[in-house]
Amino acid sequence: MEKLTHLKSALASLSQISENEKNGFINLVSRYLSGEAQHIEWSKIQTPTDEVVVPYDTLVPIPDDPAETKKLLDKLVVLKLNGGLGTTMGCTGPKSVIEVRNGLTFLDLIVIQIEHLNSKYGCSVPLVLMNSFNTHDDTLKIVEKYSNSNIEIHTFNQSQYPRLVVEDFTPLPCKGQPGKDGWYPPGHGDVFPSLMNSGKLDAFLSQGKEYVFVANSDNLGAIVDLKILNHLIKNKNEYCMEVTPKTLADVKGGTLISYEGKVQLLEIAQVPDEHVNEFKSIEKFKIFNTNNLWVNLKAIKRLVETDALKMEIIPNPKEVDGIKVLQLETAAGAAIRFFDRAIGINVPRSRFLPVKATSDLLLVQSDLYTLIDGFVIRNKDRANPVNPSIELGPEFKKVGNFLSRFKSIPSVIDLDSLKVTGDVWFGTGIILKGKVCITAKPGVKLEIPDGAVIENKEINGPEDI
Repeated sequence: MEKLTHLKSALASLSQISENEKNGFINLVSRYLSGEAQHIEWSKIQTPTDEVVVPYDTLVPIPDDPAETKKLLDKLVVLKLNGGLGTTMGCTGPKSVIEVRNGLTFLDLIVIQIEHLNSKYGCSVPLVLMNSFNTHDDTLKIVEKYSNSNIEIHTFNQSQYPRLVVEDFTPLPCKGQPGKDGWYPPGHGDVFPSLMNSGKLDAFLSQGKEYVFVANSDNLGAIVDLKILNHLIKNKNEYCMEVTPKTLADVKGGTLISYEGKVQLLEIAQVPDEHVNEFKSIEKFKIFNTNNLWVNLKAIKRLVETDALKMEIIPNPKEVDGIKVLQLETAAGAAIRFFDRAIGINVPRSRFLPVKATSDLLLVQSDLYTLIDGFVIRNKDRANPVNPSIELGPEFKKVGNFLSRFKSIPSVIDLDSLKVTGDVWFGTGIILKGKVCITAKPGVKLEIPDGAVIENKEINGPEDI
């Protein structure tokens, strides 16, 4: 274990991180080096029963009693994972400040939703943002604009760990890489110790809060659900993961299994090669993790204090300035097996509406959805429960380019699929139906005129419109 001894002495010289962070990091690395990876025996995997993964429509409806609702909501904290940058969509700064609809950002919508709850029921649901060192400064500036809101907004930073040089397990900042590139945030599994280390956890417990609802800030479907909260309190479930039926677009998502009498998350990385196709099939593994999680605050405190949350380690190899480095990360969903009476709830697809790319943005900005009180509501006129599949070429990848190529977002209520390749520009009032494929020839600019109605067509030039 000389690697560890070497690492400990190297860490001692790093002043940028706290003792808590140093300890957490050493703990993670020593677990990684001991090779304690949990091997799943494929034959022991069982499909969870309805007791373990509860169907959403069996949850008891909430009586329409504002006083009871207020009581429930006063036990809740909403926490959004806000550590990600919008770089994949060509934006600098936190992803949560990308404008989603009507000029409102992810964060605006989240704030409007909680304001609505607080004013409707006279409760005080706080909003907590877990930032990373990448998003911290920007987020602090951004939340100033909500200072007159009826919500308490809290922020804290997740841990900052040094990237490890693969060759000799030295922290990269010790190799003359003092800037941001030397560090990384260790995945959202870090939410539990970081919430505790920030002092926020104890503060919420002292206010009588009992549950935290954790979700990705880019999931527009992750709204507060009273039926779920009520179910967890009544049944004393310390942890609940919202899962939803898999479609062919979700084959890589983690799934819930019953294993040796416990419910746990199975991720594609844990699946032996010979079973990967089985894992991706939607016959055997019918559900996947939305990363909407409901967790009991006292249970988090108990498990963090006893160092019991040993989630599977996800090694993430990177390269910085030609140096091979390693990031060790964990995922919050993997914590499910450490909590008592943990369950999944099989929720409607409407609770999973992430915006990972401009193709998702197109759907959210289209007539497929409307916006009411900060909630993105799906249009009842769409008969097909599945959303259209959208493939946009690299010209549309960055948000700025995407917005400039659409004078207005086309109507997609009756669209099954859209594929766009090349230098294509859209006018206003366009209607797309069925299967549409638009390809501009190399070096040619293809403009789709205002008001065009395109149904089940392949378009390779103006003459096909």
